[in-house]
Amino acid sequence: MRSVNTINRFRSFARRRFRVIATGLLLLAGCENNMKDIPSLRKKQIGVETGAGIESYYSVDAKVKAKLTSPYMVRYLADSPYVEFPKSLHVDFYNDSMRIQTKMDAKYGKYYQYDDRVFLRDSVVVKNSISGDTLRTSELWWDKRKQLLYNDKLSFIFKKDGTQLVAKDGLEAAQDLSWYTFKNVSGPVSVPANGLPK
Repeated sequence: MRSVNTINRFRSFARRRFRVIATGLLLLAGCENNMKDIPSLRKKQIGVETGAGIESYYSVDAKVKAKLTSPYMVRYLADSPYVEFPKSLHVDFYNDSMRIQTKMDAKYGKYYQYDDRVFLRDSVVVKNSISGDTLRTSELWWDKRKQLLYNDKLSFIFKKDGTQLVAKDGLEAAQDLSWYTFKNVSGPVSVPANGLPK
């Protein structure tokens, strides 16, 4: 009797063991990866959002300071999110009376959300609507928090009176072009009758 029970228990154990091994083999056979695909499976996926006909407002203390428009936008939801404007962008800066004070255009823009800075390139033009001063350059950074424009590229300021100033190694300027500081300047400069300003 003992030997029959032992044999039956052994058979039952063997059947269960066989089922577990067979199930495991089936699962392994169903999960097949090409070794070349494994690195791409480990890569972090970046979320992407797109939009057309973009109109965005920037305000400080419930006052509108700027309005950005662009025909197309791509937003990347990465560790450091950013927004690209690959088909141009236009920005109107407003003064306290809600009049457009300055206009800015570029064929490409990239907004870094955490830094609150915008990189502009390709035919960058900034024009003060009141004074008529116009800045032209190939690349420019716009710091939204500091309301500052800067670069280290060849830049030109065209004054309303026809005077042209050349900043050979870049400049730093207020976003409304009310002041600017050049790096390695050339060109005619107007000097007050009482001498250089202090």
